[in-house]
Amino acid sequence: MFARRIAVIGTGYVGLTTGACLASLGHHVVCADIDPDKIDRLNDGQIDILEPGLPELVAENVAAGRLEFVLGARQAIVRPEEPAVEVVFLCVPTPMGEGGAADLAAVQAVANEVRHLLPKGCVVVNKSTVPVGTAEATRKMLGRRDVSVVSNPEFLREGSAVHDFLHPDRIVVGSDAQDAAERVAALYSKLGAPTQLTDAASAEMVKYAANCFLAMKLSYVNALADLCERLGADVIEVTEGMGYDRRIGQTFLSPGPGWGGSCFPKDTHALLQIAAAAGMDFELVGASLRTNETTRERVVDKVRTAVGGSLAGQRIGLLGLTFKAGTDDLRDSPSLAVAQLLRAEGAELVGYDPACPHDVPGVTDGITVVDDALDAAKDAAALVVLTEWPQFRTLDWTALGGVVGAPVVIDTRNLLDPDVLRRAGFAWIGLGRS
Repeated sequence: MFARRIAVIGTGYVGLTTGACLASLGHHVVCADIDPDKIDRLNDGQIDILEPGLPELVAENVAAGRLEFVLGARQAIVRPEEPAVEVVFLCVPTPMGEGGAADLAAVQAVANEVRHLLPKGCVVVNKSTVPVGTAEATRKMLGRRDVSVVSNPEFLREGSAVHDFLHPDRIVVGSDAQDAAERVAALYSKLGAPTQLTDAASAEMVKYAANCFLAMKLSYVNALADLCERLGADVIEVTEGMGYDRRIGQTFLSPGPGWGGSCFPKDTHALLQIAAAAGMDFELVGASLRTNETTRERVVDKVRTAVGGSLAGQRIGLLGLTFKAGTDDLRDSPSLAVAQLLRAEGAELVGYDPACPHDVPGVTDGITVVDDALDAAKDAAALVVLTEWPQFRTLDWTALGGVVGAPVVIDTRNLLDPDVLRRAGFAWIGLGRS
């Protein structure tokens, strides 16, 4: 395989990881964004997102001349002094729009911008998560018979995105143009991963099908934790027994305060909209969303009970604000969703997160964010573990016990060792465990 010339439009989480990793495979990649400040920071070696290995990968490939950052799609595609761009990846946001459907405004805007800039024979790749039929709609928007459109969904987990890109479970490439699909698949040939070539609609559906299945699995285990509590069973023992079954597996079997993040909420709502448009009520996905809301309310019930029946005026220390450990992403964080419910009942909230050392206006409103767990614990009527940061296991719980108002921990991730907490004088309350 020889190196390709690639443009990546969008330098968010997916775009930046895609660009850096494709460059590491030997391709020449130019990443574009409409935010001049972001491009300046990237050119100065500053990475805005917390993602292990990504800063080093960016720096290495910039130094090698395989990775560049430019302002605007035109500068990434129209490069008169260089060979023509062969593949253009669209890695733009597709947030949840009105009614839960994916908002494709950014995809449409880029398609309209680049349609006259694309060289003959170029392949446009939808990397963003988009509804079924978007590849065909993009092809029509481009209005270019000499340009192919391919769907190539990403399956990156925040906190391990670089590893996931370079060690993928599978590569999915969908297009009605076989040659275009094969050209895109060839970009990943060094990875040696199982590769599925399919039609565009099926490729688009794979991403929603995978994410919504995982969301349903999490909702299932959260409901199971509730049932275990009612029956006196231990959800940790139950899920361990389940996980040995190879048909089920060990992953996504840990209960928590609900699921969230940048993908699952919008993808589940989008799939419901896709199904409704096709005349189907996808009841399993709807039930998973409702269970997710119930899970958050159940956490609040535990906190309310732990502090004596009323949250009004109670100081609650929150350990963890990001949607999961290993990332600084606060989007649709279940931790913040629980915090909002606690705040609605009059609780005074103080939060600590290793990746969020200060307030984020418009996101952490109603929470006093501190940069030390001791400050979050001071005079608290209860501490609530909401994100599974491993650092919380090694906190000095004896010191925390010396400053709390009441030594109670509601561990919504079953992260901590109950014996360690009890030796430090805390009452420990988990999920699905007695």
